[in-house]
Amino acid sequence: MSKTAPPPAVPTSDRVLQVLAVLAQHGQALAVAELMERTGLARSTLYRQLARLKRWGFVLESDGHYAPGPLSLQLALGFDLASHLVRQARPGMVELAQQSHESVGLIVAVNDKAICLDMVESQHSLRCSFEKGRSVPLRAGASAKCVLAHLPEAARAAVLDREWGPGTAERQAAQDELDAIRRAGFAVSAGEVDAGVWGCSVPLFDASRRAVGAITLMAPILRAQGQEPELIRMVVVAAARIARQWAPS
Repeated sequence: MSKTAPPPAVPTSDRVLQVLAVLAQHGQALAVAELMERTGLARSTLYRQLARLKRWGFVLESDGHYAPGPLSLQLALGFDLASHLVRQARPGMVELAQQSHESVGLIVAVNDKAICLDMVESQHSLRCSFEKGRSVPLRAGASAKCVLAHLPEAARAAVLDREWGPGTAERQAAQDELDAIRRAGFAVSAGEVDAGVWGCSVPLFDASRRAVGAITLMAPILRAQGQEPELIRMVVVAAARIARQWAPS
């Protein structure tokens, strides 16, 4: 059984950003002990960074627990309004959700994580959701594997080395799977991240054929059974339709 790797060391100047990133990724308030474990920072160093973030309004404290503050929310609102990728992808995501009757997410890779930028929810009472703002490691699930497979070669290799170790059989198997995803043009998974969830993820390319993210359709495995080829086709077509918006006229 593999042990959880310690947090990577970061430059002194980046520590305040590291603390803010950990708070943003977790999705709920964290105690100092949890933050120490997740950042690898000493208690005194961590308190200094939290004090700076509180002073600027990026962090709030309640009963010894810390969470993103009001200025973080303003950044999020600004991102929603200004994000070119979200604006470009949203109409195609809505169309795909209406056609498939399933949930559709917009996923990007940031700092070894697959992060959900936007979601269009299914209208079914039983539905699958990769909540907006949620992040998972770049190692399991259709979304993570799809964006990892389409990272630049050096960045992809660095993630593989960190996740599986250089020269290991597990790393080679992961590399082979990513190569297969690139050839196929999509990634699928069943129950790898959330039990009972089937997913199909397809990369989004800009006008220069650079992968800028992926769209992922999520459905309960029981509802997807027997429908997988048609659902995959829908996602591939939707991604191509979104990508055409970046194509030169």
